[in-house]
Amino acid sequence: MDLQVWIDKAYELILDFGPRIIGAILIYIIGGWIIKITLKSLKRFMEKASYEESLKKFLVNLLNWTLKIVLIIVILGIVGIETTSFAAILAAAGLAVGLALQGSLANFAGGVLIMIFKPFKIGDLIEAQGEMGVVKEIEIFTTKLTGLSNKEIIIPNGTLSNGNIVNYSVTGTRRVDLVFGVHYDSDIKKTKEVLMNVIKSHPMVIESPEPTVNVLELADSSVNFAVRPWCKTADYWTVYFDVIENTKIALDMAGIEIPYPHQVEIQKKG
Repeated sequence: MDLQVWIDKAYELILDFGPRIIGAILIYIIGGWIIKITLKSLKRFMEKASYEESLKKFLVNLLNWTLKIVLIIVILGIVGIETTSFAAILAAAGLAVGLALQGSLANFAGGVLIMIFKPFKIGDLIEAQGEMGVVKEIEIFTTKLTGLSNKEIIIPNGTLSNGNIVNYSVTGTRRVDLVFGVHYDSDIKKTKEVLMNVIKSHPMVIESPEPTVNVLELADSSVNFAVRPWCKTADYWTVYFDVIENTKIALDMAGIEIPYPHQVEIQKKG
């Protein structure tokens, strides 16, 4: 008698929940297939649009988890579990996490903007937030630079995307700005000729744009010349230091004096 009652109850449960469970299984299979197709389509789209690799991975993972959560909620609803309160809990949890991670969300948004608009790419020499370096890695929350002294610089993407960015690698060339002062007794034309020969003889100085040498100012104790050679971005510091050294040597050979402070010693008599 008791066994028959259990059998009847089991039969009723099967009739009641059987179609729901079968429907849930079908929805899970079909939903999983749709999610895979959607993710593959997104990957193909981002590859054609040349999205950054880190952005592609993040967006794929974000969409994957979002679709899976939606699928789970749908399956729970089919089985008969109340999903209204479940969705409310998720919304409340999402709001709490959002408020707790405002800075991280700002950095995330900045990272997405950087990857979409591409103000710089890996390998570019940039100056931003008071730092200068070569872009080593662009992540979702931060950008890593290798500084000129080989130090690692990590800048949050939120502040980076909202500030000024100077990209020295976009055009591929860079101007070297140097100033040299000579004595007032020096011949201006001869000095300009010596300075121009120095920069034009350097193998890394390019011909176009054309290098220039001009009188910059008549200072208190010297006539200052603005020396402006151009070079490839990668050769900047080599040209910078070489021109300074070669200019000193060339001016000495030409007998052109570079003024410097003199200390006059006064001897007392008696």
